[in-house]
Amino acid sequence: MSEEKITMPVSGDVQAVASEARRSFLRKSVAVAGGALAAGTVAGHAVAADVVKDPLAIPPTNKILGRGVVSVPYGMPSKFEAHVVRRNVEWLTPDTIASISFTPLQDLEGIITPAGLHFERYHGGAVDIDPSTHRLVIHGMVDKPLILTVEDLKRLPQKSGVWFMECPANGGMEWRGVQMDSLQFTHGMISCSEWVGVSLLDLMKLVGVKKEATWFYGEGADGSALQRSIPLPGAKDQFGKPIPDADKIYKDVIVAYAQNGEALRPENGYPIRLVVPGCEANLSIKHLRRIKFSNKPLVTYQETRHYTDGMPDGRFRQFTLINETNSVVTFPCPDKKLTDKGAYEVRGLAWSGRGKIKAVDVSVDGGKTW
Repeated sequence: MSEEKITMPVSGDVQAVASEARRSFLRKSVAVAGGALAAGTVAGHAVAADVVKDPLAIPPTNKILGRGVVSVPYGMPSKFEAHVVRRNVEWLTPDTIASISFTPLQDLEGIITPAGLHFERYHGGAVDIDPSTHRLVIHGMVDKPLILTVEDLKRLPQKSGVWFMECPANGGMEWRGVQMDSLQFTHGMISCSEWVGVSLLDLMKLVGVKKEATWFYGEGADGSALQRSIPLPGAKDQFGKPIPDADKIYKDVIVAYAQNGEALRPENGYPIRLVVPGCEANLSIKHLRRIKFSNKPLVTYQETRHYTDGMPDGRFRQFTLINETNSVVTFPCPDKKLTDKGAYEVRGLAWSGRGKIKAVDVSVDGGKTW
């Protein structure tokens, strides 16, 4: 190793380099006053003192052999990332069976959520179903009812897409003012994955859905047997009122068996689930066991108990299915504060069930300027 010495850059030097690299971005974005860039730590973890003082010093890992291949047959995150996990709020629900855990948005990069960090929402707890015994029944107003195995589904043409999934209660921790000093708990009921499965349109062709059918509903095989009604073109509610966007919602629906390149995790619906892009996540039934076509909504217990919206005037609104446009700043945030003065890049996410986000404006003065 060369005897050459390299001095660790002071925060001002790092700031100069960062400013040069980001200058074009900052012309169009926001520079937020905060703190100097810290040196001498890596992701908050202490590093060997000699490496901190002299980056060309031989690190301890240069002096040992690492672990062999397949010593960990299924790769796991580094032990230094052990803090990046789903969390729940203990006082939010009486138990963890009918409860929710939150995705750590503050610790993620990009838009894809690892399957193991996808937020969880259960009404009866997660189950792990043997795919060899699981069946999907498609019946109701169809010409040819079918019973399909998981392998049957995998033989059909694949459809995939990168879609977000959001609980309609996301952000609810702030509906009555600030309650939680954590981005994870205020906005962590959203995740985004690549989903792979079979198009509902292909399944509809297989069974021959009758033209009179204007609804279908899915039912899960877990302890809650969650059921949700999903509109088709021409759908009306139980009072005869047309359902908005009924001609769009069903087009991208899939019966998914894979997420981010691998089989669904049990907590994410293994072995198969519905994925209804752009709509409230509760429509994407986990552990899917049947699809029934009908000429009216089922109006299940869950639809009246959990997914009917109480309005200020005492009335109730049903079938508010599409996730509206939303956004959140992921840095800086309560979990990732500014540490010193200098320029920072504001980062965040924006999403909508009604189409692609074309642009995002940011304000740091309460909306006076953007």
